[in-house]
Amino acid sequence: MSSKLKETFDAASSPVTPVPPAPAALAAKVRTLAPSMTRSMQRVAEAVAGDPAGSAALTVTGLAERTGTSEATVVRTARILGYPGYRDLRIALATLAAQQAAGAAPAVTADIAVDDPLPSVVAKLAQEEAQCLADTAAALDTAQLEAAVAALASARRIDVYGIGASHLVGQDLVQKLLRIGLIAHAPGDPHLAVTNAVQLRAGDVAIAISHSGRTTDVIEPLRVAFEHGATTLAITGRPDGELVQYADHVLTTSSARESELRPAAMSSRTSQLLVVDCLFIGVAQRTYDRAAPALSASYEALAHRHTPRSRR
Repeated sequence: MSSKLKETFDAASSPVTPVPPAPAALAAKVRTLAPSMTRSMQRVAEAVAGDPAGSAALTVTGLAERTGTSEATVVRTARILGYPGYRDLRIALATLAAQQAAGAAPAVTADIAVDDPLPSVVAKLAQEEAQCLADTAAALDTAQLEAAVAALASARRIDVYGIGASHLVGQDLVQKLLRIGLIAHAPGDPHLAVTNAVQLRAGDVAIAISHSGRTTDVIEPLRVAFEHGATTLAITGRPDGELVQYADHVLTTSSARESELRPAAMSSRTSQLLVVDCLFIGVAQRTYDRAAPALSASYEALAHRHTPRSRR
């Protein structure tokens, strides 16, 4: 076992004080974590997110009775959502209920039917995209984001791993980083990703993008990079996935509900792109003295490829 992996396992066995999410992030947290919960825990999570005022008025016993579960299930759900116990969750629910009573917009989910007219499709997609972005922003751990930005800004080399739609997001990040003078790669072949990861060392950064957190072709290169001493970052919608055990920093994304006409790849990509843009802007700010000239040089290099507007 590498020394880095041992340190991670040792840290995982130490007591960690959870940091409760802000009340406004509760609904986003439920949407993100519910798919990985048991059905009984899902009932509790859906109850508190759907009726924060009513749930806040209930004792742990009352909420267990309302959801047809047990007091232990209610407490476990509270902890999975990021609260030390039910009392803390109840306080957050009361705060959220007060915010909603003051006029905060409710969460919107809208399924698309096969016979929906296009204007309705546009409106529903816009609502889903806006909710997805709002959920991701509300739940984003800015301390983890700051740490990731610091690592990227000083990286000797950056590798980004992703498959399918996540690979497209990785390519987007790489293109941005290249234009501010950083050395970045997004190998599309899983075997090439692993062979690239073998070459990484301390001072390098490896980023894995996987909504499920369980994509083997993304987990494998991140594991290799982690074991070779690179700083590792996971961008995922499932913080309970195997991917995060090889990540020094984790940025959690949200997504709209999956449906027949709107697969997870579409909705997850929206929130992944938001995180990628946050990373890029953070790095550009931190390295502005060299990023700005590099960006200007890239614009000048491509200027002749843009057809000028004709003069009338």
